[in-house]
Amino acid sequence: MRASPLPRPVRRPSAAVALLVLAACGGDEARDATKGSARGDVGGTVVIATPADADILLPPLVAGIQGKQVTDFLFDRLAEIGTDLNTVGDRGFEPRLARRWEWSPDSLSIAFHLDPRARWHDGNPVRAADVRFTHAVFTDPAVGAPSAPVLANIDSVTVRDSLTAVFWFKRRSAEQFFDATYQMQILPAHLLRDVKPADLKTADFGRAPVGSGPFRFVRWTPGATLEVVADTSYYRGRPKLDRVIWSVNPDFTTASTKLFAGEADIFEVLRPEQLAELAKHPELKAVDYPSLDYGFMTFNLRDGKSARPHPVLGEREVRRALTRALDRQAMVRNVFDTLGAVAIGPLTRAQATADTTIAQLTYDLEGAKRTLDSLGWRDANGDGVREKNGRPLAFTLLTPVSSRNRVRLSVLIQEQLRAAGVKVNVEQMDFAAFMERMTARRFDAVMGAWHLDPSPAGVRQSWGTAGARGKDGSNYGSYESAAFDAHVDSAMTELDPARSKAHFRRAYETIVADAPAVWLYEPRLMAGVHTRLSLPGRRADAWWGGLAEWSVPASQRIPRDRLGLDARPLTSAR
Repeated sequence: MRASPLPRPVRRPSAAVALLVLAACGGDEARDATKGSARGDVGGTVVIATPADADILLPPLVAGIQGKQVTDFLFDRLAEIGTDLNTVGDRGFEPRLARRWEWSPDSLSIAFHLDPRARWHDGNPVRAADVRFTHAVFTDPAVGAPSAPVLANIDSVTVRDSLTAVFWFKRRSAEQFFDATYQMQILPAHLLRDVKPADLKTADFGRAPVGSGPFRFVRWTPGATLEVVADTSYYRGRPKLDRVIWSVNPDFTTASTKLFAGEADIFEVLRPEQLAELAKHPELKAVDYPSLDYGFMTFNLRDGKSARPHPVLGEREVRRALTRALDRQAMVRNVFDTLGAVAIGPLTRAQATADTTIAQLTYDLEGAKRTLDSLGWRDANGDGVREKNGRPLAFTLLTPVSSRNRVRLSVLIQEQLRAAGVKVNVEQMDFAAFMERMTARRFDAVMGAWHLDPSPAGVRQSWGTAGARGKDGSNYGSYESAAFDAHVDSAMTELDPARSKAHFRRAYETIVADAPAVWLYEPRLMAGVHTRLSLPGRRADAWWGGLAEWSVPASQRIPRDRLGLDARPLTSAR
């Protein structure tokens, strides 16, 4: 994390060290080439029941968690983060497209040497030009990649030769390697270079992608199923599973019943009441997995029709009063029972920079009412809704029907704010429409939920000024604070751990006090899983992180053709 000092850069290896590196790589190749070739744990299909569909399968534009799950296995990064989620230097990172890398003596560049075995799923080799092209796409304003702001320290990417891409940085920072690897999945230049950047969002590639990862795309029927199969010629060794299918149903309850009916092997997020049902099925188990998720209600600080401040929610003291009028403890207990905690800000308790002593806007309904009175919002006509200059204290709250938790919380928010004289109109919509409205910033307030990457620097993308302006970033509520930005920037460049954490604390204190959102919940995530599955490699940033190593014993595989899913034999794409 940026809170730690910059490690000594990895220098160009000496001849003796180089031999050790090559020997190590040779061992990996031998292991990868034979991995699972004659073992009984290779084969089978896993069906994941999910209440939401993918939004797009083009990595720079993926905004939904389902899309991220799929693209994480269709596309490879240069290197993969380790299970300890270290983001400082390159400790723990494992080779992927890059078989090795070298730091320059001044730490301002990193040369990545690509694995010559790596191929795109159409058979073309992966080359350094693809890496350079990928950086250009992710940072092009016309593309509008949400992750663009966190790539700002990468000055450029050059091609030394066909298998060597060099990243050049503007300044030294603890997370240079993390930025170059974790934030970008490499794209095929030969298939995308002729597409105008502004047209990538609607290009056919985003619906039928060609990657270089352990699984290759088969089909996507929006709102129904999305299927990938093992790339049997994958350069690091074929995955153990033959295929993975995401079975989509926008109704949360219907999606979960697929698990209990034997039509799915995994349901990602169990509700408390479903644990009792799970206990009735000896073939199923609950798997508690770590996460970096939090949920919130974000306010649009701008008028959705212009760049002017929102007539109601643009005022800081109004937002603070709305926050204090909500009993978040009661709401989280009502919705999550013991499987959730009240969020403490735009972070989670699992992050190294988390500080549970940050002052919160605590529940105080009467105090909130007094504040609204003092601001001129009063119920003059006795209809139960406050007004000011003829405008009612009202706003519309968007929530996706795919998230039962957010739907329930939105209703509780509506009820609790009614007691403060605030009218909330809850508008439920399918996930695609919800995402369109949110990304277009055409809303008063939305029930949001973020799945964070391991670095706390992601707050700049979601809540910093850079993420609020133009198409880049995911600061859809348009919160802008020079103080918040300054503390995050200082935390990201400070190499002393204690000083960096102190800057993050001050940034969190600033945003909590400004109340651009109501920080609602951190879920304790439980998945329902069939007992026949082995699921190694779960990480806090991605419970699906080890999917290529998941396995099903041959004796316990279930024919999926009875579910209407094609059970044809699988072969390599090449």
